[in-house]
Amino acid sequence: MNQPSVSIAILNWNGRKFLEQFLPSVQASTWTNRNIVVIDNASTDDSIAFVETNYPQVQIVRNGGNYGFAKGYNEGLKQVKGDYYVLLNSDVEVTPGWIEPVIALMEGDRTIGACQPKLLQFHNRLLFEYAGAAGGWLDYLGYPMARGRVFDFCEADRGQYDDAAPIFWASGAAMFIRASLYHEMGGLDEFFFAHQEEIDLCWRLQLAGHQVYVCPQSVVYHVGGGTLPKGNSKKVFLNFRNNLIMMAKNMPAGMATWKILYRFWLDTVSAFKSLFAGEGKYFTAVFKAHVAFISWWLFKQKQSVFPPTRTGKLQGYLHKSVVWSHFVEGKKTFAEIVGKKS
Repeated sequence: MNQPSVSIAILNWNGRKFLEQFLPSVQASTWTNRNIVVIDNASTDDSIAFVETNYPQVQIVRNGGNYGFAKGYNEGLKQVKGDYYVLLNSDVEVTPGWIEPVIALMEGDRTIGACQPKLLQFHNRLLFEYAGAAGGWLDYLGYPMARGRVFDFCEADRGQYDDAAPIFWASGAAMFIRASLYHEMGGLDEFFFAHQEEIDLCWRLQLAGHQVYVCPQSVVYHVGGGTLPKGNSKKVFLNFRNNLIMMAKNMPAGMATWKILYRFWLDTVSAFKSLFAGEGKYFTAVFKAHVAFISWWLFKQKQSVFPPTRTGKLQGYLHKSVVWSHFVEGKKTFAEIVGKKS
């Protein structure tokens, strides 16, 4: 049987350090029918010259500007062929056999549209990594969480989430997706620029009747915070704004309205708490995000990608508040919050 073709697409912007450090691990992948692509967002460093000199077999796609994560991938992948795309962050170290179990899972179940490996921290390999851990979930107010990571609390990996399972969202740090589906769904929402666009894409995939899975038999190690450090005010702005837009696009209108109003109140509480803690930039970023969301709602919805259909059943959806469970009830781990499911 012919191996499906896998195109590993690494988005780059001034990432010479990460390419030098992590491209060798990608190159050592044992899946033979693969193509490695570096999609470059108009870098001003020597990262592309480094790749051309040291990895002449790697395909390079040059974008016309720094398009961010969403448009960067959308534009770049127009020039990339393959049965499967892997959206892979430049700061991820992969293991040699990381592709095989994911493709075996997806080939065995054609309803799976996207899948992620298990993400562990690069600098502490015993801990799950923030950006996806062992598979992303979403609570009923739109707050992301993951098997192995709730807010800033990352669990130790003791094999407790080693089952391949349906999830709500697959991490954009290492996302496998059927290439035809990526284009059919309209790709990532370019209005987002960066942050939570992969959650939005997975939400649209599920509404269109496709499943999203985690395959923990595949393991990768993520540095994290490679482009915008955690706590950066632009990162806070994008996370809050994009989360609200994602809810407005993918929830039924009535449900979205009351939940977004509730979120406005919760976000405001969070902002004032940060202000009193001396984090003025966080406070400002949250309110700028609210203004930007209202501007999108009133004037810019046509710039976004909406679900083509809304008939699919959502998996990995928590029908209660993760904020209440974690901060009020004191439940730290995913398993404590969700209950028996893992």
